[in-house]
Amino acid sequence: MAVLLVAASACALSLGTPYVPLHRLPGALLDADSTLAGIVVTELRVPRLLLALIAGACLGAAGLVLQEALRNPLAVPEMLGVSSGAALGVAAPLVLAVSLPAAVQPLLAVGGAALGGGLTLLAAGLGRSPSAVLLTGAAVAAALQAALLVLMVMADQLDLQLIYRYLLGSLSARTWDDVTGLWPWLLVAVPALVLCAPVLSVLRLGDEDAEALGVRAQRARLAALAIAVVLIAPVTAVCGPVAWVGFLAPHVARWFDPAAGAVRWLPWSAAWGAVVVAVADVPARLALAPVETPVGAWTALLGVPAGVALLRSGGRGPEARRRAAGSVVAGSPQAAEAVPSGPSEEEPSTGTRERVSREDPGSDGSSGASASHGEATGTEGVR
Repeated sequence: MAVLLVAASACALSLGTPYVPLHRLPGALLDADSTLAGIVVTELRVPRLLLALIAGACLGAAGLVLQEALRNPLAVPEMLGVSSGAALGVAAPLVLAVSLPAAVQPLLAVGGAALGGGLTLLAAGLGRSPSAVLLTGAAVAAALQAALLVLMVMADQLDLQLIYRYLLGSLSARTWDDVTGLWPWLLVAVPALVLCAPVLSVLRLGDEDAEALGVRAQRARLAALAIAVVLIAPVTAVCGPVAWVGFLAPHVARWFDPAAGAVRWLPWSAAWGAVVVAVADVPARLALAPVETPVGAWTALLGVPAGVALLRSGGRGPEARRRAAGSVVAGSPQAAEAVPSGPSEEEPSTGTRERVSREDPGSDGSSGASASHGEATGTEGVR
């Protein structure tokens, strides 16, 4: 993960037009306003990289919260109406030509995400059944996406291009204002995540066991959804719904440490989400240069095959493989020799015939003849 993060950061800061070699990056950062390279690096590439890291971390953590709260590895923001609702809240004023300040967009995204998540829980019976929540969320997400399609039909050509790029998730033309607008939401979401992580471990046991341990499963699930909304909505307001990050990052975290719990998976899910978005943004910016492609398309290209491979592996990460290797070593022939094993299927009958032949005097009363006969029988049986 560290290697991927360093490589993606170096490519994001140095590659492009103008090209800035790695050894000149410190000078470009120090000469922020005096050279073209300094302006491009400090005003465009650094905030874009920071936004990619923050957005990926929020989406990865939100994905783990939803999957653990609903006890379903497929519970992702795209399947619960949260991302679609946030996108609808941001796209509607743009199409309807409602002039709003930029500071209000996160509030619209939060309102739309809360609307999508609330409709999902209400339609599923306030979240009493995790499977019902997931299925209902898919239906609510489809309905919200249909509403987005209606807005796209109503939009003119310029707004349609903006909405299309936004709905796929894009980090293009993002500045420091977009990055600083996320900090108030992070100050609320991070402490809530710290308090929520132990409860997620209890919810994983099931509603009945959670109730027995003093956790009200229904309220805890609602709180988990609220935390996911606070994490997803501001990111969606800035860069759109970046797909599959909330699905891929938790699975990668579980794959590397399958024996851990939600408390340990949470920071690793956030870290892997940041890495996924940072890595995907490099080809999004450079693959078809000078035209930029949406980063959400590249996260989907990376996330779908990787997620399928992780699901097929059944969570057998490096730790599980080490345990399996230990069990194989324990079952090796050397280990088997150290464990006393019973006689084979053929040996008991041979030994029994030999013992009976030696102890039973036989019909003629000659013990020596019986013994000789027993030894011959035993030898023949062994041969």
